[in-house]
Amino acid sequence: MHPIKIRRSGNSLGATLPKEVLQKLNVSEGDTVFLTETTDGFQITAYDPDFEAAMQAFAETRKNYRNALRELGRVIS
Repeated sequence: MHPIKIRRSGNSLGATLPKEVLQKLNVSEGDTVFLTETTDGFQITAYDPDFEAAMQAFAETRKNYRNALRELGRVIS
């Protein structure tokens, strides 16, 4: 367990994460983390659920548009 102290930052409140937690999350200054409510409390993660949903949608449609994506890749590069 890592205790985290809540501090005032201007008109807001903020939490400072210990160095070990930042390393385990593989994040640094300027990165975004996500706070998700679970049945046991809250979870902090660097995992973006919206990105996962977008990748799932892409995986479901990429075979249908294989030729178009190949052409777009040639135009861009």
